[in-house]
Amino acid sequence: MTPEARYAAAMTVLDRWLQHVPVEKALTGWARGARYAGSKDRAAVRDHVFDVLRCKDRCAALGGAETGRGLVLGLIRLNGLAPEPIFTGQGFAPPVLSPAEASIPVQAPDVLADLPGWLLPALRQSFGTDLPDLARAMAQRAPVYLRANLRKTTVDEAVALLASSGIGARAVPGCETAIEVVSGARGVRHAQAYQDGLVELQDLSVQRACAAVDWPVAGRILDYCAGGGGKALAIAARSEAEIVVHDANPARMADLPARASRAGVRLIARETSALTRAGPFDLVLADVPCSGSGTWRRDPEAKWRLTPERLADLQRLQSDILDRAARLVRPGGSLVYMTCSLLHSENEKQVEAFLARTPGWVLSERHTETPLTASDGFFMAELTQATSTA
Repeated sequence: MTPEARYAAAMTVLDRWLQHVPVEKALTGWARGARYAGSKDRAAVRDHVFDVLRCKDRCAALGGAETGRGLVLGLIRLNGLAPEPIFTGQGFAPPVLSPAEASIPVQAPDVLADLPGWLLPALRQSFGTDLPDLARAMAQRAPVYLRANLRKTTVDEAVALLASSGIGARAVPGCETAIEVVSGARGVRHAQAYQDGLVELQDLSVQRACAAVDWPVAGRILDYCAGGGGKALAIAARSEAEIVVHDANPARMADLPARASRAGVRLIARETSALTRAGPFDLVLADVPCSGSGTWRRDPEAKWRLTPERLADLQRLQSDILDRAARLVRPGGSLVYMTCSLLHSENEKQVEAFLARTPGWVLSERHTETPLTASDGFFMAELTQATSTA
């Protein structure tokens, strides 16, 4: 495919997304109908689509319309490119610009336009004068980080092995497990270091938060909302404790046995009905469902799916999970609350509300990352229970 044809394909995908088709489904549907497209073509179209979703409202303003064509035209202008050499109408290139399209002012709107307007008051409360810098960071593609499995390797050894697979990487100062991928990121899952369980994909913000937790070196730990199990694997690399994994939707953990085997660790899955009998636990981790606002540059579609009603539902669920998880902690044990959210209402305020309604708990550690300090936004609070709640 030519560069021009890739932009035209992105328009097709975005038109489907604007008809409320999930972006991954829209991309898959296009790829199935474009057998001529190679892996580089599919990657380029995907990049164009996600670049638009990170900056949708600015792209619409610069392109004159919230259509696939208008959004891609806006993206081209936002990137400082002249659209005329792309919109030639030749071959599979987009048709030439209309007079109206050619005359659209090219001054980009304020970067805050890339954030949901209804959330701006809450984000201003959280970030104040740093909010424009945050918005600019969120408009960029997220870096790729790996976690070195220190049970099997060192960071330096992993970096060298990645290089032998054509992947450029480097250690991250201040985080003993973190590796930043600087080139060849699309090949990570095929690299020998990944296949052998020496490295796992995990964002820097998560690794820093996990490093701030006082994980028991023995005893029993429950990952209450395990999902894909990335944090359970990170804990297992640090602790000799028995690690139990659980998720309200067990299907989310489908890949976890293979990942644990590759990492050389043992995780024990338990259904909800078995948790009370399996407890109590020395530590319970609750990485709760949230807005995902800290990951919006990685999953920009989520930014436009979120509504006030959905956020309110998530906050009620977070509160409920905290209460249920706390009941599984042994006296004197710990409860670790995590989100990938930037919002105080999902982070500090949830912890404050839990402490206010649950006597006998204290905040022992708190850690916050944003795209200005790491890659994703991430929040962690470690709560400790008194040995007796009488």
